[in-house]
Amino acid sequence: RHNAGFWFVDALAASRQGQWRSESKLFGEALKLGDGAQALWLLKPSTFMNRSAQSVSAALRFFKIEPEQMLVAHDDLDLSPGTARLKFDGGHGGQNGLRDIQAQLGHGRYHRLRVGIGHPGHKDAVTAWVLGRPSKDDEISILRSIDDALAVVPLAIAGDFNAAMKQLHTRRD
Repeated sequence: RHNAGFWFVDALAASRQGQWRSESKLFGEALKLGDGAQALWLLKPSTFMNRSAQSVSAALRFFKIEPEQMLVAHDDLDLSPGTARLKFDGGHGGQNGLRDIQAQLGHGRYHRLRVGIGHPGHKDAVTAWVLGRPSKDDEISILRSIDDALAVVPLAIAGDFNAAMKQLHTRRD
């Protein structure tokens, strides 16, 4: 479940026929989609999740990207499988990767895609839950929410994050 953010980034890369390249200076894999003002850099840190700021901050410096232009895709225990939410600014919500990024940046002013993975029901079961594989039904729901998020990427790239949020957050019937 803790790879839900990577599932989104991989799906985005596949939808645009992108090829990942290992980038040691970025402590991860990266690829560029598009050109000019519509160019999009994707990053998959190879560091431990709770040390992802090393990779993220290296990429921000190298590509001269402001944190406010960044979208971090991550798993979220507080959302049920099948739910994805966009957000700008805020706290880390107990998510260790976000905690590390925010400690490095000194703030939370960046975009996030929260991919719901559900909660096991008791705090003592969280680690095993996050590191474990989802049930088949949960996996299908998570992948569906990733597809929903992919559908709003063009709006976000075009600079209309609010429209992307509205579309993603509007319930399907």
